[in-house]
Amino acid sequence: MTPYDRRDLGLLLLRLGTGGVLAAHGAQKLFGWFGGHGLEGTSGWMESIGYAPGRASAMAAGLAETGGGTLLALGLATPAAGAAAAGAMAGAAAVHTPNGFFAQEGGYEYAAALGLTSAGLAVTGPGRLSLDHAFRHVLNRGWMVPVALAGTAAATALVVGARSRRVRSQKAEQQQAPFD
Repeated sequence: MTPYDRRDLGLLLLRLGTGGVLAAHGAQKLFGWFGGHGLEGTSGWMESIGYAPGRASAMAAGLAETGGGTLLALGLATPAAGAAAAGAMAGAAAVHTPNGFFAQEGGYEYAAALGLTSAGLAVTGPGRLSLDHAFRHVLNRGWMVPVALAGTAAATALVVGARSRRVRSQKAEQQQAPFD
């Protein structure tokens, strides 16, 4: 096995593992599969953690995870798939950040690992064992990487920023309530 073959096999394993995990998490949100709560349950939960409107937030997170994860696993539209998944994981990390880094304490470790791996795959590309390669990289051009990552970063910053303001406002209201 040549070093080039090893690289392609390594990228395939990263794509399958990361994409599979993301797709399963998204399917929990959208369809209630794998012990998830489906779109209705996830909508209420998203509202409770500050992402509003809940249904639109649940749909966006579910589609980014399911779609991004599936496309990453297939190695198709890799820049967009990796960026979408990374954006969803940045939103998840924002929820877990107050709990510190480590997952056993409810921290952002897991979301960060999935997000960084997704972003890394968007940057490196899918390798030769991919649909992008089979389709001559029509959906995996060099210019697509910065466009996809920048677009996702901007959208994620807006959504997470709005959530942060909502959470701060709710905390301030709760602190004032006992004195009203």
